[in-house]
Order: sequence, then C-alpha cells, then structure tokens
Amino acid sequence: MQVTPRTCWLEHAWLGTHVEPGVLLEIADGRVAAVHTDTPTPPPGAEILRGLTIPGLANAHSHAFHRALRGTVQVGSGTFWTWREVMYSVAGRLTPETYHDLARAVYAEMALAGITTVGEFHYVHHAPGGAPYADPNAMGEALIAAAAEAGVRITLLDTAYLSAGFGQPPGAHQLRFSDGTAQAWAERCSVLKDRDHARIGAAIHSVRAVPAGQLATVARWAGERRAPLHVHLSEQTAENDACRAAHGCTPTRLLADHGVLGPRTTGVHHTHLTDEDIALIGGSGTGTCMCPTTERDLADGIGPALALQHAGSPLSFGSDSHAVIDLLEEARAMELDERLRTRTRGHWTAAALLRAATADGHAALAWPDAGTIEAGALADLTTIALDSVRTAGPPPRLGAETAVFAATAADVRHTIVGGRHVVRDGAHTLVPDVPQALTEAVRALRR
Repeated sequence: MQVTPRTCWLEHAWLGTHVEPGVLLEIADGRVAAVHTDTPTPPPGAEILRGLTIPGLANAHSHAFHRALRGTVQVGSGTFWTWREVMYSVAGRLTPETYHDLARAVYAEMALAGITTVGEFHYVHHAPGGAPYADPNAMGEALIAAAAEAGVRITLLDTAYLSAGFGQPPGAHQLRFSDGTAQAWAERCSVLKDRDHARIGAAIHSVRAVPAGQLATVARWAGERRAPLHVHLSEQTAENDACRAAHGCTPTRLLADHGVLGPRTTGVHHTHLTDEDIALIGGSGTGTCMCPTTERDLADGIGPALALQHAGSPLSFGSDSHAVIDLLEEARAMELDERLRTRTRGHWTAAALLRAATADGHAALAWPDAGTIEAGALADLTTIALDSVRTAGPPPRLGAETAVFAATAADVRHTIVGGRHVVRDGAHTLVPDVPQALTEAVRALRR
C-alpha cells in the first residue's frame, strides 16, 4: 500500500552548504521523500517548523551512567585518575533496571538538545564481582530499550575491557567490565542484533585495557560485520608513557600494527599525539571524535583536531561524561579551543562544524543515511529557535553561524526522529518530565 507523504514546511533549512528559506519536505515511511525549495509560505495542511531546521545531531561518544556524576565532582583539585575512582563507585551500583531508568532519562535529555542518534560506549557488562547476568547482555539490552523509549537511535558500541593496565588483571571495580578474553567478548557480542532504531558496533576501551595480542580479535569481529569500531586513544599522557614502556611505541602505532585503524574506526579524544600518530590516523582514514566539554572538565588538554582533519581524519563530536549535553557547545568549543591554542580565528566554518555534528557523526555510528536533508535520507531533524535571547538579531541567512556560535541546547524547539516528533515546542513527547526522571534515576544510584 502506498503511503501518502505528510509535509513539513521549514521556515529556514540548512541544506549542507547554505541556509535556504521556505523549504517543504515530504516525509513517508520515516524518510524524506522529496525536498522542495522556493516555497515562501506554508501550503495548507503542512506542519510548520519555525526557526532553523538542521539534520538531527549525532552524539558519537556517550557513557550514559557518567551523567550521575554531574555537579558532584567539582570540589577540590585532582586529575582524570582521581575522577575515575568516583566514576567507578557509580558504575559499581548499576543494575540493569537502574541503568535502564538512568539511560532513558539521559537519552531524553539528549533529544531535548536536538540529538537524534547516540553512540553508547558500553562497558558495564556484568554483575558486581564479574558474574554474568542470566542474560549476559542484560545491561546492553537495557540501553537499547532506553533509547527506544526516549525516541532516539542508538549505536551500542559494546566495549572490550579486559585489564586494568599493561600486564595487569582487572581490579575489583573492573571485574564487571571484563569478559576475560577478547574471544569471550566476541561470543557475547555476537548475540546482540541490530533493530530498527539500533545498530551494534564494537569498541576497544583503550590500549591499556585490551592486551596487544587480543586487539586483532576485536578488530576482526568488527570487520567481519562491517560494524563501527571505536577506541579511547591517547586521552592521557600517562597512558602514552605506559604504552611506550610496555611496547616501545605509542598507542596509535600499537593499534596500527594490530590492524585496528581504518575508515570504520573512530578514535575518541586523540589528545596527545605525535606527528607520526597524526599521519597514521589520517592516512588510514580513521575518524576523530572530539569531546571538548569533557576534555576541559577533566583537564585532559586540547587535541590537534585541525592537524588531524588536514591529515584525512573525519571529525565528529561526543558529550562523553555529560558534564553538559549540548552538541552545539561541543562544535563551537573545538573552534574556540583551537583559537586559544593558536591565537588565531576561523579554523572551521559553521558549515564544517555542523557537518561534523550531523553527517560525519552519523557516518561514524553506521547511520550513513542520516545527517542530511535530502531525498532518501532518514527524516531526523532538529529545529533551533532564531528568536531567543541568544539567537535573536542576526539575519536568517546567517542561521548556521548563529546556531553554532550563539545557540545552546536550550534553543532546540523541535526534534524529529524518523518523521515522528520526539520533542515538540521544547517538550519531550515520550518522557513527560525529563528533569524529574533524571532526578529519580540519579537518586536511585546514591541510595
């Protein structure tokens, strides 16, 4: 049976290179069936989206349970490593039920921020102490279900995490992360299946968490399935130093030598790299996911994003620890951090930053048919108000610049996923009270 397309009239639409006024979309079966420009007024019956509509945003790196740390880890001094101990204490209290409730609320918060797809870097697999649940994938299934209930797409990046460091067995907190071996990890992951709103990918937590001899097993699993493969890479100088001591090379070289790098691989952070590392990453087509709000919150440093892009590495963004959930802030932070580092302006255009936050982020998460507004693409859309106290004033033709350099997540008016309103006029349609859902989910982990 042929479905009659519904129509959405976009007051202003970012079409990849420019802002177009008066765009009419026909949407059928969750996809854009046709795009009509030069439509200055909405036709009868069309749904009106006022403001600037862009493709839905892709959050390429998330640890949903880190959201429970927001506002609780800012007292006193410390480093990434002291922050990690607090994070472990939260991870130790998760159950499939509490994780589902927290992730549902976190993903709803993402939808309110215009995010339509999340890449969940998932490594809390088992019960405390390391015993598998009756369903060995209970925690991952909880995340997949949470995304469906929050109305967003998910790429579950099931993560191999086997050791505490080079040559070290898992510590007490890490036992529930570990499958023992990469082969056991692969066998468990193979049970997980794609579904309409979910893709299954792989991740290597880091070179310190997966022994060198087992890296190829994870890469082979992803390669055989043509699945995305993500990895934390050179986030900390201590990791680089330990890798050199153990293997005589940088983490990037170690991954390259074991077949991990490549066009379906995305490295997260890429903060402390050598020139050779940058050449290896860019030359292999490996992507780079920058998480500026987390990298500055944890005092990690500023990664060489510009050099990586020039070397051939596609860029994307993630909210990582969820110090804030705002992909527009991540996008402008990359440019503004580079301005601080170089003391010059204008390294990326607003259009380039939006592409990283939309099309390139979706590609990194194995959703290549999302992230654009064109016929055949998934009808995943985000509408940003151009009349708030932050965005009022500039002409609409500069809507991309306004969105990236002035707007925040609070300016997201509508979020549409597969042609369905998940956020309408700033309110979530599936999770009635997102702040309350977050409060209850976080409180449950503190009892």
